[in-house]
Amino acid sequence: MPRSRAYPLPTGSALSPPHLRPSAPAHAALSAASLCRQAARGPRSPRIACDSLVALGSATADGAVLFAKNSDRPHDEPQPQVQLAEARHPPGARLRCTYIEVPQVSETARVIGSRPYWQWGFEHGLNQHGVVIGNHTVFTKDGFGVPGLIGMDLVRLGLERARSAAQAAAIIAGLVERFGQGGSGYVDKDWPYHNSFLIADRREALRLETSDRQWALRRVRTADSVSNHLGIGADWDALADGTIEHAIMHGWWPKEGDERFDFAAAYRDANLAPEVISSGRHRRTGEVLAASRPTPSTLRAALRDHYGAPTPRDVARDDERAYAVCMHAEPVGTTTASMLARLPEDPDDLLRYWGSLGSPCIGVFLPYYVDAELPAILTRGGAAPASDAPWWRFKQLLTVVEQDWPRRGQRARAFWDELEQALDAEAAEVEAKAVRLRRAGQRDAAARLLTRFMAANVALALERLERLIGELEPA
Repeated sequence: MPRSRAYPLPTGSALSPPHLRPSAPAHAALSAASLCRQAARGPRSPRIACDSLVALGSATADGAVLFAKNSDRPHDEPQPQVQLAEARHPPGARLRCTYIEVPQVSETARVIGSRPYWQWGFEHGLNQHGVVIGNHTVFTKDGFGVPGLIGMDLVRLGLERARSAAQAAAIIAGLVERFGQGGSGYVDKDWPYHNSFLIADRREALRLETSDRQWALRRVRTADSVSNHLGIGADWDALADGTIEHAIMHGWWPKEGDERFDFAAAYRDANLAPEVISSGRHRRTGEVLAASRPTPSTLRAALRDHYGAPTPRDVARDDERAYAVCMHAEPVGTTTASMLARLPEDPDDLLRYWGSLGSPCIGVFLPYYVDAELPAILTRGGAAPASDAPWWRFKQLLTVVEQDWPRRGQRARAFWDELEQALDAEAAEVEAKAVRLRRAGQRDAAARLLTRFMAANVALALERLERLIGELEPA
């Protein structure tokens, strides 16, 4: 049966394209050995993570590509915002990821993203070239060997090194083939997993799904959404060399026959994580994309969805409504960070990135700009609760709301809706001025304007957060 790489990925080494950019400040690092020891202490029960949506310009209301993602992680795992500067690196440099080292590249890009506090990599992010990436747990029939790269490493490596969605897909695929996947994705338990990725830039989007060192890629035609199961079937545009042979060797695909190879049918494992965990969420995100031409507002609402209810559903765990897009399903997972990106085709227009800390249903999406300076306070957040860490303060808000979901949840939503509407109006004016400055060749002035705007927004949101916590907390 023939192999195929029908979709044209960039040629050359996936590890060292000609333009690539920075390793970042060292994270709160733990050694691989200590991480494995801590992970081994946790019980082995299913954990899942994440939903993403993308709509190309041909499908959106204003012609810009839109991308959105919820990151579902342990409820008490901080996920601060991080910004990396573009950088150059010496020949032969090595780069330490969460568990292993890989060769560094000559250049790495300016990036903004969301990082689980103990990891090197990102759950999702956007780079200066307009490349946005999110990853998702997928359950496949392949096992794990020695530690390799984890999904969050691959997201960050793709963001640091790619100038387009296609290049990001080639980089991630090449790294998966060379280094494999492995090592726990969680600090408290031994839970390695394979990954899928949704990748977009100003003009196109790609879906990349993996099983150990095998992968399949499908180009997004108009819009797509991804959850925690393999979704590329016989409609793939490219496969890793050996993907079909690997499946045949293990008895997952027949050796004879004229049927086109179906990646999901061969590799998907529905035994470890029942379909109910992801099927409903995937259907809901698909319905959002099909209902109308998406806008930033409709995608924010999608990330806050509890199957149409204003608060999480109190249902049995064998009911798909227990696992909403806005996840509140410990120990399976909780939404701990969310993002939305708008990628206009015009290179002089701004790349817009909205981030929300903690649960988006009771949180606020604040506008960030990769070409400006992210407020440093957003980078705070470690293992222990801290009063000066924004992520932990939003976690405290969730704790207070959970004591009376019907009343406090709706109050929190109305409180933040008012601020989001005000910021949307103000952002339109500030962004228009920044675009005029950029088109006049004054990019530094535009960056300074956006930096001041972000700083003011973050300060206002944190002040309002404390006010809301004080209002809702019982006396």
